[in-house]
Formats: sequence, C-alpha cells, structure tokens
Amino acid sequence: MVLRKEFFDLPEGVIYLDGNSLGPLPRNAKARVAEMMQDEWGAQLIKGWNSAGWMAQPSRVGDMVGRLIGAPAGSVVMGDTLSIKVYQALAAALKMRPDRKVILSDSGNFPTDLYMAQGLIQMLDGGYELRVVAPEAVADAIDDDVAAVMLTQVDYRTGRVHDMGAITELAHSSGAVMIWDLAHSAGALPVDLAACACEFAVGCTYKYLNGGPGAPAFIYVRPDLADSVDPALAGWLGHDAPFAFDLDYRPAPGIERMRVGTPPVIQLTALEAALEVWEGIDMQDLRVASVALQEVFIREVEARVPELTLASPRDAAQRGSQVSFGFENGYAAMQALIARGVIGDFRAPDIMRFGFTPLYLDKADVLAAVDHIETVMRDRLWDDPVFMARQRVT
Repeated sequence: MVLRKEFFDLPEGVIYLDGNSLGPLPRNAKARVAEMMQDEWGAQLIKGWNSAGWMAQPSRVGDMVGRLIGAPAGSVVMGDTLSIKVYQALAAALKMRPDRKVILSDSGNFPTDLYMAQGLIQMLDGGYELRVVAPEAVADAIDDDVAAVMLTQVDYRTGRVHDMGAITELAHSSGAVMIWDLAHSAGALPVDLAACACEFAVGCTYKYLNGGPGAPAFIYVRPDLADSVDPALAGWLGHDAPFAFDLDYRPAPGIERMRVGTPPVIQLTALEAALEVWEGIDMQDLRVASVALQEVFIREVEARVPELTLASPRDAAQRGSQVSFGFENGYAAMQALIARGVIGDFRAPDIMRFGFTPLYLDKADVLAAVDHIETVMRDRLWDDPVFMARQRVT
C-alpha cells in the first residue's frame, strides 16, 4: 500500500481519476508557495535570486525529478515548457547526425512532439523528413536513414507502453539518436535512464508529479554528451557566464546549457514542495499498487458495463498507469461522470481515460467509481444536451 492521501487537498466527495492529466494539489505546496511569496519575494525582493537560492532551483529540482527517472545527479534541469524541451532535444539530435535526414516517430506520440518536429523541419529547410509509423511498426522502421527516434514511452490515449530498452538499443545499433518523452511515465512507473543509455529525455511535471497547471518541464542529457551538445536555443541563462553580459553566446558546462529563460520560481517552488511526497516511495511498489487498482477497474467495468470497450492493452506489462475505454458517446459520458464527482477525461475520437495513482486512490475509490459508471451507462445519463456540449478542454 503506497497511499498518502493525507498529503493532497482533494475536494470532498470527488474520486479523482485524472492525475494522468493534472495532478491534485499537494497540501504542503500551498503553504510553501505562500511562504515563498511573503518571506522571499515579499521580504527579500531581488535579493532572493541569491539569498533564497532561486537561481540554483532549476538544477536542484532537476535532481529531485532525476531520482524518479533513473538519471544521475546533474543530468536533469527544469524550465520552460515540454514543447521547448522537445525542440531543444530534437535540434541537438539532428546536429549530432548531420548526414541523416529522417526523424522517426509514431502515430501514438503526443501531437505537440510532432508539431515541434514539423516546425523545426520547416525552419531548417534542409530536406528533413518526419516519418510517422504505427506504434507497432517502430522497430522495423529504424534504419540507417534515421537521425533521431523520438517517442513518448506511454501512449497518451491508450496507455500502451514502448519497450524503452529494446527500442533504444535498436536506435543505437542503426546509429540514430534516441529521444524519449516521459510525460506519462515520470512518477507513474519505474524508469531507468542510466541503464537505457538514451541520449535525451524530456517530460512535464503537472501530471503524476503534481506540480500544478503550467508546471515547468524537464530535460535530461546523457552525462557523457552534456558538455558537447548544441542547445539550439541560446538563452541568457544557458550562457557560461550570464552576468558577464557577453554579446556572443558561450554555452555553460553540462546540463546548465539547456537552460533558456528566467526560471518560473513560483511554479518551481510548488513543484519542489510536491516532490516531497516521493521521499521513501519505491517506484516498483508504486507500480505494483497501480496495476492492482487498474486490474480491479478493468474487471469490474467489463463485467458491469458492456457498452464500454477496453482500448488499453489487456496485459498490464504493456500498459502505463491509465486505463482507456472506447465509447461512441464518450465525451458526454465523461461529462456525466464528472457531474457525479468521478473525474476522468476524454480524448478524441472516442476515448474515456482514467488514471490510477496509488498515492491518493485505493480499491474503495475504484469500486465506487465503477458504481457511478454503471449508473451513467445503464440509465443513459450521458444522453443530455448539457453533457454533449463540447467545452474547450476535454
């Protein structure tokens, strides 16, 4: 049992099955951010960059994230958005393989990764190609033309998991650079970047790491490459000596060169507090607990709600920490569930997603959620114009 429900500020009567999209508010983050705003920003003003350690925060928090993804100290840094970090990693990877022109990804990748690749290709205007294949076809598509393989480990729609070690080995055997997006992995399942030996990894921190909406992203660079990679976005805080105010860019040593702009101190403070929940948590134990909850959920939904079709892999080893079911009116059904206090989300065209985080969910929560799902489907509560009206965020 991994449960630390008391750590989170969850509304009474809500069963939260959407931590795979936005984690709940950690109680200590509220107090820590208030303290930072009053005692640091308020009392120390600009002195806080030195006296409160704001300037070192991206690397300090990066090491906290690094411990959850098997990254050595000094190989992860925080800042900017996931899209920016994808761009940095991909641009650096292409420069590492100047004689190759193909970026390989899959149709299960999150769209922002593909969009960033498309934009980079247009800007470079050098004959590059984004090759997108089905997830099952990735291994066979890795050949000597591929400069970089860019994949999200856990599919955001179905929860399908790529074999990180095997695919990285295939990429390296063909001479390609490997980039992993850990947006749906960090804090959800065991990851060992050091053992994997991929060149780059990126991810967000507002999902399973509970850093809050807009929480900064992270980037990992394999330590042996950190002093040589080209950061592409030559930001002031990635300079070797920012306060020398040189007119020409000179990259900082190591992972610091992957910093770009001013760190979001308030958001980093919330994230740093949120990461305290992981002290003493073994990721293998968390994974076992998550799978157990998922198995109960799948068994109960399939037995009691035949209208829903499992869209996630049935084999738990092939599935992340979410379970997805397909239903033609899935958006409306999810809205009806949310109205009853069971919060998941919807992904087009027909996917109802449910996330399982043992830090604040237990078996009783899962069974109660299935009771509500059964009622919504049996009584067709979703068949209401109020629930069918699409909102901007689904």
